[in-house]
Amino acid sequence: MIYVVATTQVKPESRDAYIAGAKACIAETRKEKGCIAYENHISINDPNTFVVVERWETREDLNAHARAPHMKVWRELSTPLKASPTVIEIISDGKVEKF
Repeated sequence: MIYVVATTQVKPESRDAYIAGAKACIAETRKEKGCIAYENHISINDPNTFVVVERWETREDLNAHARAPHMKVWRELSTPLKASPTVIEIISDGKVEKF
């Protein structure tokens, strides 16, 4: 299984537009092959910080997600709404000791 944690800082004046676009993107992403979970969260400390937590069956499924047409639309829509680039961490649950 592959996990993704993507953190985005959004411009305060763009927050509503970001949320609306994210809802549409999430709805399409959840239909994709291999998508186990795709959830958008808002920081308690900063209402303009969004954290998407994803779970994918395989890395190939995640790679296909990155090429999905709705992701191209989302990148074009969301880029000008961000205060800084999204920070993405990809994590595998394989071959490491569970804590």
